[in-house]
Amino acid sequence: MKTEISIPGRLFEATDRLASHLGMSRSELYSTAVSQYLDQNRALGVRERLDAVYTIEPEAYRLDPVVHDIQSASILDDQW
Repeated sequence: MKTEISIPGRLFEATDRLASHLGMSRSELYSTAVSQYLDQNRALGVRERLDAVYTIEPEAYRLDPVVHDIQSASILDDQW
């Protein structure tokens, strides 16, 4: 898909030099950079969405006190 974007001239020139140095087209470099940025930021908003789910009925997600005590007792001797 073709698209048009505006970027500062210095960034454009630096991108051109890097693409040339790496032996790739400018489009390939932009696509790679955007893809990596998206991968790095994929988890943004996950915590907020989970918080929204678990605050609807917070009592429904509390651990039973008996189960909590059993789990706590089972890890007392574990070395971390």
